[in-house]
Amino acid sequence: MTKKVHVQSTINGKATDFLCEPRQSLLEVLRDELRLTGSKEGCNNGNCGACNVMLDGRLVNSCLVLGVEVAGRKVETIEGLATPQGLHPLQQKFLEHASLQCGICTPGFIMAAKALMDKTPKPSEGEVRHWLAGNLCRCTGYDKIVRAVLDASGCPSPPA
Repeated sequence: MTKKVHVQSTINGKATDFLCEPRQSLLEVLRDELRLTGSKEGCNNGNCGACNVMLDGRLVNSCLVLGVEVAGRKVETIEGLATPQGLHPLQQKFLEHASLQCGICTPGFIMAAKALMDKTPKPSEGEVRHWLAGNLCRCTGYDKIVRAVLDASGCPSPPA
């Protein structure tokens, strides 16, 4: 049995302590140890974006980061976006634009869109499509997702 490591981190704005094995991914820690199940396991090799989280303000695939690597760092997951007052604007626009179906990819798309909007508050359609290219969806198609992101940022959507 591998010895577990004690890790202190800030997750969704709260100081958090957890134990994990040195080989466990951040995705495994979030889902299995901390019960934050919003981040999804799609490919487990960094190709689908379903597990996207923010690490110190930077978008990462949590399946490619070890849990021990977040010691002393800040992690933001999909669970950290909504507030008691309501959904984050991106979450609300995804609902309004029917930009989700099965929901496996949705948290990753929303986290990627948030990372884009943090960097570029008023992105163009091309910037949105480029930024979200690392996320795969097998259900909805991408137009509704792009429209939701553009609407959340206050930018006009392309004609239907």
